[in-house]
Amino acid sequence: MTHLGRRQLLGQLAAGALCAVTVAAVPRSATAQLAPSNDPKTKRRGPVAILGGKLLLGSDEPIADSVILLDEGKIRYLGTDTAKAKGARIISARGQLVTAGLVDLLTRIGTTEVSLEKTTRDDSHDTTDPVRAAFRSADGYNPASSLIAITRMQGVTSVGVVPIAGLVSGQSAWADLAGKLPDDALARRSLALHVNLHDAMHGAFGKSRGTAWLRLRELLDDAQAYRKSRAAYERRQVRELGASRLDLEVVLRALEGRLPVVFHVDRASDIVGVLALAKANGLSAVLASAAEGWKVADQIAKAKVPAIVYPLDHGPRSFAALGAREDNAALLHRAGVTVALSTGESHNARKLRQEVGNAIRAGLPRRTALDAVTKVPAQIVGMDKHYGTPKVGRVANLVVWSGDPFELSTQATHVLIRGREIPLRSRQTALLERYR
Repeated sequence: MTHLGRRQLLGQLAAGALCAVTVAAVPRSATAQLAPSNDPKTKRRGPVAILGGKLLLGSDEPIADSVILLDEGKIRYLGTDTAKAKGARIISARGQLVTAGLVDLLTRIGTTEVSLEKTTRDDSHDTTDPVRAAFRSADGYNPASSLIAITRMQGVTSVGVVPIAGLVSGQSAWADLAGKLPDDALARRSLALHVNLHDAMHGAFGKSRGTAWLRLRELLDDAQAYRKSRAAYERRQVRELGASRLDLEVVLRALEGRLPVVFHVDRASDIVGVLALAKANGLSAVLASAAEGWKVADQIAKAKVPAIVYPLDHGPRSFAALGAREDNAALLHRAGVTVALSTGESHNARKLRQEVGNAIRAGLPRRTALDAVTKVPAQIVGMDKHYGTPKVGRVANLVVWSGDPFELSTQATHVLIRGREIPLRSRQTALLERYR
């Protein structure tokens, strides 16, 4: 089980039991995913303008009394000229704040529903082989998942859908939290390759840490051999390789720098090992979790490897994470590491902004924190041409907030995904309305 599973297990034990007990009593209208097209506001086509809000741009200067024109799913104008809004449907944001939609790169949203019910999970490849590079989370993505609506109500508009289990778990996907079909939501089906080097993986793998590293080096070596003799491989004229052809093709993309590799790793010594492995093999590496990253922050910064950090990692949770501390993100940032923030959750990915608030409390600068859930996630997985800080030409994923987005009392008053306003309703609000 990966860190994703550990963080969710206690909460989902209760959630899974509750779902099993109540599902028969819930009306069909409440259990169905509330698709954007069911709301009259989302049926209307044409340009939309968000007027009068203070647009927060992370490390860049904010724009007061902003005018944001959206059309055909993209941002068409960004500035203060109200004449640009002529003919557009107006969303008033006066007295409110506007940001890019938040991004959580490490979730299983869309591939898991009830953690303890196997038939509702499509988040891993069920095999004893620890190498599963060709497995894609995108192939099991369910845009009707009940987790989607409640997550986007809290301003999260895009997620990474991550595979779990195994030494090499497979490929994550980038999903926007709207749309009826996978093609409507999935902006990239092969986003990054995920490698697990944490304590839970060693237990599941049934091998020592050294064996895991050996298997990983062997995989990279086999991929290099495969690249040099593809034709001979097809004729079965090369030595036996330790991975399938499809797995080797994916690993080759990583070796050629065309696919980022996310290493889920916590212990400082393992982090240093990842940096060396990435440099030796030319990998575009990303650290995930990195609980003890603060101990080797200067080395991470020197290697120019970004880190995706869990802000609520405030103490030991495994032998590899004995040095976990809540100001990890702040210390990494201070050393010059590019930092993204994640919940590492699925059912609780909706709490992303609360966790960002905790990172701010622990010393991460506020503007940097906003970048860490908008700009940086897009950058580190190569999606920054279309996502990140709001810019003309980028995908129109935006949120209007009643106040500071990282304060618990704040609410998202408008959520727009690909330029379309999404109804702020979920299975939970449907249940409230029925049984109030």
